[in-house]
Amino acid sequence: MKGHLKPMRRLGLIGGMSAESTTTYYQLLNQGVRARLGGLHSAELLLWSVDFAPIAQMQAAGDWARAGAQLAQAAHVLERAGAEAVLICANTMHLVADQVAAAVSVPLIHIGDATAGALVELGVKRPLLLATRFTMEERFYRARLEDYGLEPMIPGDGARERLHAIIYDELCQGVIDMGSRTAVMAMIERGRAEGADSVIFGCTEIGLLLEPESVGLPVVDSALAHVTAALDFALAAQA
Repeated sequence: MKGHLKPMRRLGLIGGMSAESTTTYYQLLNQGVRARLGGLHSAELLLWSVDFAPIAQMQAAGDWARAGAQLAQAAHVLERAGAEAVLICANTMHLVADQVAAAVSVPLIHIGDATAGALVELGVKRPLLLATRFTMEERFYRARLEDYGLEPMIPGDGARERLHAIIYDELCQGVIDMGSRTAVMAMIERGRAEGADSVIFGCTEIGLLLEPESVGLPVVDSALAHVTAALDFALAAQA
């Protein structure tokens, strides 16, 4: 192990949306710290894992204010427990990111900024956004990407409904279906034909279904980009 390292910053994770992808965050953050620092190092983490079912009901009902209040309370508790930055471990719930950020004095590391930065580094312009219907259709996420000069694309109406169902009815419940994999790959091929030059895994569960190397276009997995941004923040004091 490297000696005389300054303490890393402690990260507060708001997870459970879904529990499947929160597990991925925990693994990647710890693997990332070990890769950067070596030896027995692991991440300094605090986790508040919500019950996703009530949150999903609020999403479906459009009750974003109440959902945001629950996540804001979680962020506040994480900060009081010692978190020096907060992550919402989901793309869709960044619709309430401003409400969550306002509840704390520490930074909220935004998944949209992390994803956009990774796309800019790849030198692409027109990413196909694969995500929940909320993330694809509402402006909060695409507008964030556009701020970086990107021109995000989304699948057609029917494909958006199918993808939304795959995420909630299968991936969030730990179900990996090869028929769904084929369907999502077809969405990507249609996007490529319409001018997409890259793909965003814009739901933190999509990486459970598809491997980036199988896509045939440059891919940014939003969960991986988010973790990288979080590691950069957590370990900045040790640079």
